[in-house]
Formats: sequence, structure tokens, C-alpha cells
Amino acid sequence: MDTWIDTLYQLLTQWGYFGLLIASLLAGSVVPFSSELVLFALLKLGLNPMGCLVAASIGNTAGSRPCYWMGRLGRTDWLERYFHIQPKQIERVHTFVQGRGAWMGFFAFLPTLGSAISIALGYMRSNLLLTTLAMLTGKVLRYLVVLWLANQC
Repeated sequence: MDTWIDTLYQLLTQWGYFGLLIASLLAGSVVPFSSELVLFALLKLGLNPMGCLVAASIGNTAGSRPCYWMGRLGRTDWLERYFHIQPKQIERVHTFVQGRGAWMGFFAFLPTLGSAISIALGYMRSNLLLTTLAMLTGKVLRYLVVLWLANQC
């Protein structure tokens, strides 16, 4: 499995901005993947930081949208069966997000919890535009931190 993941990282790095977009899309979904490694590698290869920021942010935000739509479907049995998200987790995140609205999408950049937040926002039928803007804002800030850290190394 590790060889397959290493090969995937190499392939995505060779694809440049498009590879970063794909890596970020995977990382933004329920797939456990680190787009930060691909971003860091591309920055070290000399790609434009602003282009990397745009590709990573758009890809990661797009990856969160299926989580939102899964929640919007309201099929918690699917979340349990296919993604191993327990009802207790869904309820806990739902309670945390409730009353805070679509702007909680800002925290969709958090590992693991971000997918649950996106699902909960969909389940609560939060405003799609505001949710997407909040997600994008959080993801841009996260990738700005990664860009800054890469510049420090």
C-alpha cells in the first residue's frame, strides 16, 4: 500500500498544478490523503506559490462539497455503512454546529472533523453559497500557512 501511495504522490507532483488540484480534492473529501505533501513538493520544485494556492484551495473546497451533499441527502445509514461514521459522532457534530450556521464551514479544513462538519452542514441544509465561501476561506488560510512554512524551510 505504501508503494502505491508513494507512486501516487510522484504522479500528482509530475502533473503540477492539476496534480495538486486532484490531491487537494481527494484530501477535502472523506479519502485520507495529504495534499500538503504534494503542495510542499511542488513549491520546492519551483512552481508559483500563488498558482499552488489557487489550485489547492479550489480542489480542497470542491472535495468538501460531496460531504455536504451526503449530509443533505440525510441518509445516516449510508454514512455509517460506507464511511464508518457513527450516529454518536454525527449527533455530536450536529450539536456543535447547530446555531452557528454556515460559517462553521470555515472549520472544514480540519483533518477528519472537517468532513464531519461538512456533512453536518449539509444535513442541517445550511446555505450552500455561505457554506462554500466559509469553507474556501478556511482552506485558503490553511494553505497560506503551509506556503509560509514551506518558505521557512
